[in-house]
Amino acid sequence: MNDLLTELLAEESRLQFAYFNHQRAWDLGCALKAAAEQLHASVAIDITINNQCLFSYAMANTTIDNLEWIRRKRNVVHRYQHSSWYMGNYYKAKESTIEKSALVDPREFAPYGGSFPLTIRNTGVIGTISVSGLPQKEDHRLIVNVLERFLDPHETEENRA
Repeated sequence: MNDLLTELLAEESRLQFAYFNHQRAWDLGCALKAAAEQLHASVAIDITINNQCLFSYAMANTTIDNLEWIRRKRNVVHRYQHSSWYMGNYYKAKESTIEKSALVDPREFAPYGGSFPLTIRNTGVIGTISVSGLPQKEDHRLIVNVLERFLDPHETEENRA
């Protein structure tokens, strides 16, 4: 389990933006939609910065439940500044739950894969990138895979230095 947690933290460290704006939110949201379509998957997508939704799209065959899952997973990232997949695995490694350890309401917080911190390098977490519609690990992988292709190599290279 520690290897997984280390890997997830490395993703968060590596996949940071040099800058982010409304146009990048649109481009990233469209890239997530295109990647989901390539998988023949139906997902809801949300990109939120400082509590302002900059991109939201619900593909065919998604429901309002997907948006509710996004809200709850986004709350985890907002509170803990780590991906919702990391936090779920973190508490699993501790043989606990977020509800027991952090005394949070499970109706408000969902530590399941699918919400990733939107981080500006040398600044910190400013928002979230979230999807819902696939199994939780695949929701997380969809975001990570798209970010790995989306980010300029200079953005991720500078993070390694």
